[in-house]
Formats: sequence, structure tokens, C-alpha cells
Amino acid sequence: MVAASPQTIVLSGYYGFRNSGDEAVLQSILTALEEEGRANEVQIDPVVLSIDPEWTSRTYGVKAVHRMKFAEVRNAIKNSDGLISGGGSLLQDATGWKSIPYYLGVIKLAQWLRKPTFVYAQGVGPVNRKLFRPFIASVFRRCDYISVRDAESAELLRSMGIPGGDIQVVPDPVMGLKLPVDGVAASADPQLDSRPVGGESAADCTTGDGVPVVGVSVRFWTEARTELAKLAEGLASLSRRKPVHIRFLPFHFPGDDEASRFVIERMGNVAENGSTVSIAAETEHPQDMLREVSQCSLLIGMRLHSLIYAASLEVPLLGISYDPKIDHFLGRIGSVPVGTTEELDPRIVASQAERLLVDGEAWRRAHTAKIGTLKNAARMPAQRIVELLRSKG
Repeated sequence: MVAASPQTIVLSGYYGFRNSGDEAVLQSILTALEEEGRANEVQIDPVVLSIDPEWTSRTYGVKAVHRMKFAEVRNAIKNSDGLISGGGSLLQDATGWKSIPYYLGVIKLAQWLRKPTFVYAQGVGPVNRKLFRPFIASVFRRCDYISVRDAESAELLRSMGIPGGDIQVVPDPVMGLKLPVDGVAASADPQLDSRPVGGESAADCTTGDGVPVVGVSVRFWTEARTELAKLAEGLASLSRRKPVHIRFLPFHFPGDDEASRFVIERMGNVAENGSTVSIAAETEHPQDMLREVSQCSLLIGMRLHSLIYAASLEVPLLGISYDPKIDHFLGRIGSVPVGTTEELDPRIVASQAERLLVDGEAWRRAHTAKIGTLKNAARMPAQRIVELLRSKG
């Protein structure tokens, strides 16, 4: 029986922006907390700090408050039993200087209010502005539990003076995300299935025609966009080698859909070779995108969580690195990038993609054991946090 006194936990992260990867992190954490709470007879009541609290509440069935309204954030934390910060790449200044002060500020507020604070599978860094380092160290030393998603993040924290014994290295929480039992995503809507670009939907092209689906997740990164042009060349070459359905999977709107169309425009006419192309529509729920990836025979991705989705489903993958977090994740499953945003050879992309389409089973045999280990370990932070809440309760 679940304990009579519920534990209210505030979750701070990049939530409500409808970035499929970060929303998958939220869904994974919510699911893990619920399941671990049930196993330990602790009722967990989450409150999510979101840029769009109405959407977050509707999508996940949880309470949410606006992350930028200080009074709401303070009241949520004040009336809670603790704060979780993460997961995702929250403490980094590569995309701007505001992220680190915001997320540390939320943790610090919880500590001022004498609430336990938990860091959940974060990817820390890069931290290029040295003035942030003592601030991170000061806040993290007062955290009740710290977990990071790779050894490099742990090493960066150790270099700031956080004792290594206080840091647990765990997989990204999304490694634990599962497809619904019936195989239909939580908010699946036929009208949102796809926006075809010279091809059919993913569901259509996986039924009976034998044409493999190649999922592609891209984003704008370099100003010159040469990596996207080279990827387009590699995909066009692949389509000449064998008929494929190239299915672009935008993880973040707007932006990734535009990057997808940029690549498509440079691929030329693939239909003459029996290949087709389409773009998946914006999804309401991360499991919608997980379902898309499950229909692929191969995933070529820049977005970290596109690669994590593929790995968790044992879909063969090729990663294109634009950030060390891509290299770190690929290393954990025993792989390396097919190229980087600075150096991407279209011939290698085409040949490696063809190899995986021909013999995906060899890829699975080589990587299944490590993937299984990561999936089993993905819930360790939830287990530890529930244990701590129960002991404090």
C-alpha cells in the first residue's frame, strides 16, 4: 500500500519548450519516480517548472507552474518536499550565458528554503566562463544527491572541487523510456502522422513493400551549414545504391524542420531511383517520436536524443557529432561518430548506412549488451531519490 503522506517533488529542467529530447527526459523521470515510488510505498506528486504549464499539465497529467514567474516557483518549492534539477544539458554556457545562473538559482532557492535538492542525470559542461565554476561548486556541495550522465561531466565537477564519491555516473534517463504496450503513442493523432515531401508516411512505407526506413535527425549548427550539405550528398548517394524511404525526424520546432528541408533541397530527385522522402510532423508527446524511431531500420542523427531513442530500441545508428555529449554517449554503447560538423565525408555516410541496412543484426549483436546495461541503470537516480525521500519522511 502507498504511504498516506505524499511526497511533492518539484522538477526543474528545459520543459515545456516542446523539444522532443527534453520532453522525453521529463517523461522518463516522471515514469521512473512513479514506478520507484510505488515499489517503495511512497506516493510521488510531481510539480513541473515549465515555460508552458498548461501544455505540460495536459500532456503529462501533472501539476505545472510557470518557470519564469518567481512567485509561482518559490511557492511551489516552499510547499514541496524537495527539488529535482535535470536531466539534460542544463549547466552549460555553449548556447548562451543565461542557463547556468537560472538552473543554479532554482537549486539555490530550494536550499534557502531548506528543501533537499537532487541533481538527476545531468550533462554538465562545457563551462567556458570561469566565474560560473565556484558558483556551481558552492551549490552542488549542498545537494543531497548528484548524478551525471557521463564520466566527463563527473570529471568536470571533480575539477571544481566536488568530491568524486558524491557523484554517481548514470545513463541518460531516456534510455529507460518505453513504447506503450499497444504500440500507439499517448497522443497519437492521424492528422499529425506526417507532412509528406515526395513520399508516404512512415507507417505506409513499413508495411509490405520491403523498403527500409532511414530516420534522419538534423539541426542547424555551423553558420556555413556545410555538414548538412555533405549529409545531403551522402543520403542522395545512399538512395542511388538501393531504394530507401528517408524519413526526417525534427526533434525541435521551429528549426529542425527547416534544417530537414535544407537537406532535402540539396538531395535532388531521389524518386527516379525508387526512393522517397518525408518529414514527420511536430509531435505532442515524446512517445510519438519514439514510435517514429521504432519504425526505422537505421537512424542517422545529430540530436543526442534521436540517438538515445534508437539505441534504446536497438535500431542501428550513425551519429554525427556537433558536441562532446554525442561522443560521450556513443562511447558508452561502444560506438564512434560517423563524422562531425567540421568533417563529414558523404562517401563514408553512404557506405556505413548501406552496411547497417544490409546487416543490422551484426550491429545489434555488437551493442546489445552495453545497451541493456545502460537501460537497467537508467532508473538508479529515481531509486536513490525515493529512498532519500522515504528516509526523510
